Formats: sequence, structure tokens, C-alpha cells
Amino acid sequence: MSGFASRLAWLLAAIVALASPMAQAIDIKPLVSPGGIRYWLVEDTTVPIISITFSMAGGALLDPVGKEGTASLLSRVLDQGAGPHDASTFKTLQDDAAARLGFWAGAERFGGSLRMLRDQRAQSIELLRLALAEPRLDAEAIERQRRATISGLRRNEESPGSIASRTLYRATFGEHPYGRQVDGTATSVGAVTPEDLKALAARQLTRNRLIVAVVGDTNAQDIGPLLDQAFGALPPGDSVPEAPVWSPPPPRSGGRLLTVQRPMPQSIALMSLPGMKRDDPDWYAATVMNYVLGGGGFNSRLMNEVRDRRGLAYGASSRLSYYAQGGVFTASVATMNERVAESIAIIRAQFDLMARDGVTERELAEAKQYLVGSLALTLDSTAAIAGLLHQMQADNLAPDHLTRRRELIERVSADDVRRVARRLLRDDALTIVVVGQPVGLTATE
Repeated sequence: MSGFASRLAWLLAAIVALASPMAQAIDIKPLVSPGGIRYWLVEDTTVPIISITFSMAGGALLDPVGKEGTASLLSRVLDQGAGPHDASTFKTLQDDAAARLGFWAGAERFGGSLRMLRDQRAQSIELLRLALAEPRLDAEAIERQRRATISGLRRNEESPGSIASRTLYRATFGEHPYGRQVDGTATSVGAVTPEDLKALAARQLTRNRLIVAVVGDTNAQDIGPLLDQAFGALPPGDSVPEAPVWSPPPPRSGGRLLTVQRPMPQSIALMSLPGMKRDDPDWYAATVMNYVLGGGGFNSRLMNEVRDRRGLAYGASSRLSYYAQGGVFTASVATMNERVAESIAIIRAQFDLMARDGVTERELAEAKQYLVGSLALTLDSTAAIAGLLHQMQADNLAPDHLTRRRELIERVSADDVRRVARRLLRDDALTIVVVGQPVGLTATE
């Protein structure tokens, strides 16, 4: 680790050590509204703002084959008019109430968020209710959002990073729904009809596995009836299937290498390995391993070896991602075509080193200190805390998890990290995608 990186590491460690009590001090109350809506609440009267984050089962899982991106398009249209209000009037009503309403589609869930002033909560909640229970889905609004979406997708489809990501996900997940693009393609979104959106809205906007998180200047007596107003009229919904079981690609000696030729001076390389689900007992050992290897920014081994010691790239990183049926560990680097083979070789060598020797005691201590405290640095708003509460429920974590999280991280030993590294960082399970004009690399398929 360079001198600058070392100083930065200790500075961050000091900051997160001071911030860590904030996360542990969050008082999460699991509650049920008078109408039966289950939700988690954190009361915060610091400012007169209330944030709600919610989601239900579905998302891109419900996209018809050949019409990928339907759920994502629906999320863009839901706030374009509802009930008696057209898009313009609905937008004006949001502005008048100073309400910030938005929706999103993920791989396995469909959700949204509402940030509102305490004094405008009744008006704001009514807008949320209308959007969920009485979406207009006007043809003009659909076409306007479709054109904007397709325009953005066409730009992305030519982006080297997007090409690499799509290729890697297809190579990793094959025909499994996780291999689809949540936003779809220009072609698939172009095939979506207004009838498709209306059919999806009827199936998607339900209380099926509904998750709700509320943070801000409110209490159970105040917010419970409002949640009933927002979600109570939605049908129960029971037709959303779980994602099918995913099996990683079979191992192959030396791994897989796919190249996509593009006339550009740099190559982008993405690497993936089968990871783990969020409820895996080794999750925190893997989190520590990832921090040391490539998730710790300027403190990570990949950054040190690829950028600081050899100047091959601006950066190199890694991350853990997970779904209901599996997870992936990915790493990335972008560098000159002539140096991409060397960069990949260095990253693979770091994988091997981690699997063979694990981490040093100093790396282990720094990773734990950062991971314990860094969560609090992200909790700088009611919306951020509501997002955390929502994710905890989606991950089936208990309300007291923030209290136990520190202990779970502190329990991780160097032997745990080495064991999980040997489990994950397997050369025969590695898939590499390179986009550009790489020199010195031969594709295996």
C-alpha cells in the first residue's frame, strides 16, 4: 500500500469509527397498520420530512419474452397521470405539495419512493394512491416515455461498457431471467404495446410480498392510516413466481474468455465468478475479502497492483452482487489494448494470491474498521435510511441486524477470508469479457 493510500485508509478509518454509533442508534420499529400493512418505521423529528420506500414482488421477472423492459417502462409511466389528472396536472400537484414521487423496476422487484413534507402528507399520499391504484397509462404519455427510453437504450447499446456488461451477464446467466437487461433493448421496448403495460400493471401493482419502510417526522398513529390509504386498495396478488433456480456455468480449465471487437484505443475487461446469496453464512467473510481485493477503492490490492505500481489503468475494482437464486463476484479494468492482457493476468494473479494466502492481519483490521463504520456515512437523509430499511426487509434481515452487524464483521478471521477466497476465486469458474481490440488474448468461444 502506498503512503498516500495508507494515510487515506487511516483517515477513513477514523471517520467511520466516529460515525459508526449513528447506524447502531437507529431505532427500527416493525409495525402493522390498522388495515394490515406491515412496515418498518424510524421516527426522526429533526426535519419535517417523511420518506417512504416500498416494493412488491415482480419487476423484470414479469417481462414477456421479446418485450424485455416492460416493467421498466411501466415505472416511467406511472407518474405521468393518474385518476382524474393528466400528466401535466399530476406533475403540478406534486410540485404544489413539494412531493417527490418515483418508481423503479429491478430484476425481481418493482417499487417506488415518496419524499414529502409532514404538513403535505395527506395530499402526497393521495398522489401515491392514485398512481398505484388508478394509473391512467395514457397512450400519449406511454409513447413519449417509450421514445425517450429507446433513445437512451440506443446510446447505451453502442457504449463499450454496456456491451461488456450485456455480454458478461448473458455468458454468466444464459437464458435465465437474470441474464436479461432490466431496461430491455431498443427492439424489445419498441415491441411493448399500451395493452402490455396495462396487463402488467394489473399483475404488478399488488400487495404481493409488499415491503414498506417509513422514516421521518411521523409516528405509528399518524402514518398507519396513511399507509392503508396508499396500499390498502391494491389487490392481494398471488401470480408472481419466484425466479427459477440458477446454476452457474460448468467449470472449464483456464476459464472462459469472450472478446467483442470494437474499433477503440482502449479495452474494457469484465470478469465474473459465481458468488453467493445474501443469506450465505460466509457473506461477511466474502465482504471483507472483496474490500481487501478490489472493493476498497484506493486501498485495494487491485488498485495498488494495476494502477499504483504499474500505471496500467486509472483503476481496477471488484464487487459482490446477489439475487434471490444466486450471486456473482465481478471485477473490472479498462486500459490500452496493448496492456489489457497484462492487466488481466495481474488481476488473476491477485485472485490466486488471495486464495492461497488470504489477508494480512493489518488488511483484516483495516477492512473491518471501514466496513463497521462506513454504513453510517451513507445514512445522511431520511430517504437513505428508508432505502436501507427497505433493503434489509428484502434481504430477510431482522430489525436488530444493524446492532448485530458489527459483531458479525468482527467475528471474521483471516482463516475465514482464506476459506471463502478458495471457494469463490476459482480459475476454472472464471468468465472474462473484453470489448475493444485486445492484443495478446485469444477467445475461447
